[in-house]
Amino acid sequence: ANGEIVPAGHRQVINGRANGVWHADSSFKDIPAWASMLSGRIIAKHGGNTQFASMRAAYQDLPKHLKEAIEGRAALHHYAHGRDKIDPTLATKVEREMLPPVRQALVLDRGVLGKSLYVGAHTESIEGVDHEESEALIEELKTFATQKQYVYNHVWRDHDMVMWDNFAVVHRAMAYDETKEKRHMVRTTLAGWPTIAA
Repeated sequence: ANGEIVPAGHRQVINGRANGVWHADSSFKDIPAWASMLSGRIIAKHGGNTQFASMRAAYQDLPKHLKEAIEGRAALHHYAHGRDKIDPTLATKVEREMLPPVRQALVLDRGVLGKSLYVGAHTESIEGVDHEESEALIEELKTFATQKQYVYNHVWRDHDMVMWDNFAVVHRAMAYDETKEKRHMVRTTLAGWPTIAA
């Protein structure tokens, strides 16, 4: 609140680390985010880049057996699942109650724009697949989709603004020395629509 750097164990810092894992904004909500705009108000001098991976390009290159394994399937996305990987105490009891798991399509079809994967840090499990196989498949999809040929690395400059489509892109914040450098980013998010028909 006073413009100073918060201590290393502060909830704000730990929450920031959760943004360092590949994710689509608000995929854990019934109405997930469509577009996001991120504005760099205070930029770290070293590190703090944001990386974006094209889930549409990745889907196009996905091996046939993986396309067949996920076509028409739904996955559960859960806010607490993504946070628990960073710190099991990060998601509060109230947040867990307010944000229960939601169903999202694993493959999104945007018509002329083509198909894209919809998987990231909040993807907890795939319906109709046993637990171990589901975990392995999710990891395989995330690893495939975030190979360097699908990734754009944005090096922030003062007052840059980047806009992206969460239905076709996942992103992550890269590390910087949060004990010494200030970094202030402002995000504006536009609501999307359900990925699975009611």
